[in-house]
Amino acid sequence: MSELGPSPLAAGHELPVEAARALIAAALQPLTDTETVPLQQALGRVLAVDVISPIDVPAHDNSAMDGYAFRGSDLLLEAATTLTAVVGTVFAGSPLSGVLPEGHCVRIMTGAVMPPELDTVVPIELCTVEGDRVQVQPGVIKGGDNRRRQGEDLRLGLPALTAGQRLRPADLGLLASLGVVGVTVFRKLKVALFSTGDELRNPGEPLPAGCIYDSNRQSLLGALGCLGVDVLDLGLVADDPVALNATLDRALAEADVVLTSGGVSMGDADYTRDLLASRGEVGFWKVAMRPGRPFAFGPLRGPDHAQGPKPVWLFALPGNPVAALVTFHVFARDGLLQLSGARPQPVPRLRARSMSAIRKRPGRSEFQRGILEPGADGRWQVRLTGAQGAGILRSMSEANALVVLGHDQGSVAAGDDVDVWLFDGLL
Repeated sequence: MSELGPSPLAAGHELPVEAARALIAAALQPLTDTETVPLQQALGRVLAVDVISPIDVPAHDNSAMDGYAFRGSDLLLEAATTLTAVVGTVFAGSPLSGVLPEGHCVRIMTGAVMPPELDTVVPIELCTVEGDRVQVQPGVIKGGDNRRRQGEDLRLGLPALTAGQRLRPADLGLLASLGVVGVTVFRKLKVALFSTGDELRNPGEPLPAGCIYDSNRQSLLGALGCLGVDVLDLGLVADDPVALNATLDRALAEADVVLTSGGVSMGDADYTRDLLASRGEVGFWKVAMRPGRPFAFGPLRGPDHAQGPKPVWLFALPGNPVAALVTFHVFARDGLLQLSGARPQPVPRLRARSMSAIRKRPGRSEFQRGILEPGADGRWQVRLTGAQGAGILRSMSEANALVVLGHDQGSVAAGDDVDVWLFDGLL
């Protein structure tokens, strides 16, 4: 049995999207190499070990706002107004010394340590101050209000963040609140990227008749950048076996993943397909989706088929610009995050009202480009960006979301609810 398991396809069969995603997820094993990086360089990195809190956060009971700190029981002593003598002011970073007599309160600032005898803070706007006396109307506050308790955010000895967490801005702040200066993360995944096709030219080069500028590599470089991987940009590769072999040799020597666009269909000039098949256990799939039907995935080895310590994984995307990006989002995104050691991060699906009818036949998944916006009634609604051809990149540029129509779903009527993936969630 291959690393992909038994062949998922009978001759001519189209593999459903969810089945393809499941095969990819089952095949991939995360990186194990780690490194320690400063907190300032940890954004987007994946934690390799749990971070155990070395302290309580907060370290002491403290005030949640500016106001006056009382004993909660003092506020219940009188049916009318409570009058309490003020003894000083407590500032953040300067705890009050000494014991506070009963019947007294202190002025206290947000974040300041609560004197041990006091348990309640009355916001300054609910107090009337006359000299050294404070008046608080009964019923406006309860004992224990506006006090942050020691350890209510994080407890000493318990996990603050767990392995597999892809670090976000709030996570960096949380780690800083623990005094952490460096974290152990998985090393960055290295992805070799190239485009294939004799007709392709780089922007800025002359454009002979019949040729086009390579847009796929720029789109995919951007998508990879959002995932925080290191990219080995191998540029354009002609439809030539010698050039493709040399490019694959370098990719296999230096990268963890090979990401290509073009060369996986049945075209006569698509040498990539044969070369990839000769170097590993690549599955060439006809996926039941639109756009993006031709797709290849699997482990690659060196030219001598030696079984090294680990394979280099191939994601071979279609050549049409929209199909390349859609298949990246549907298949490669989650696979790259999984290889990076990140916990599964399913793309959130919103439900939105379709502003127009959408023709769709059951038996394949479709990913239409759409613009999600609030309707007059406050509900989310989505409209398509116009022509949805696999080569119309403008339809992706104008969109902020993908309308996801499931495998068994039929046509959509105007006003029906549909699933939507926001591009911000994908990236």
